[in-house]
Amino acid sequence: MKRVLVSGILLAFCCAPCSLGEATTAGDTDKGPAEMTLRTTLDPEKPPKPAVFPHGAHQARLGCKTCHHGKTAEGKRLSYVAGQKIEKCETCHNSKAGMPEKWGTFKNAAHVLCQNCHRKNRPELTECKVCHKK
Repeated sequence: MKRVLVSGILLAFCCAPCSLGEATTAGDTDKGPAEMTLRTTLDPEKPPKPAVFPHGAHQARLGCKTCHHGKTAEGKRLSYVAGQKIEKCETCHNSKAGMPEKWGTFKNAAHVLCQNCHRKNRPELTECKVCHKK
């Protein structure tokens, strides 16, 4: 009897996390990883160093539309709308896309977006070594 009780408790304990995971909403699963390593894959000739990006920490303070956006059929920037599919930045920000140099590569677009924000809010985070770990 004791063995059946212990087995039942263990089974319930092991299944509890699974059923909690099923209870998450679609919005909870669409938020992306807490930390990301950003690296170029489309412009491989002279790839910049990967950058570590604390995605979760940024999400806690900023809305998705602060960084994410889409594009119109004409290739113009389109503001983010909740629930839209988020493409990799370099899908559009790459050397073959024909964008102005400022936005023409993933590296340039990230530097403009990230460094401009950090210069205004946390200047100490604009040093290369903050994102580009050795």
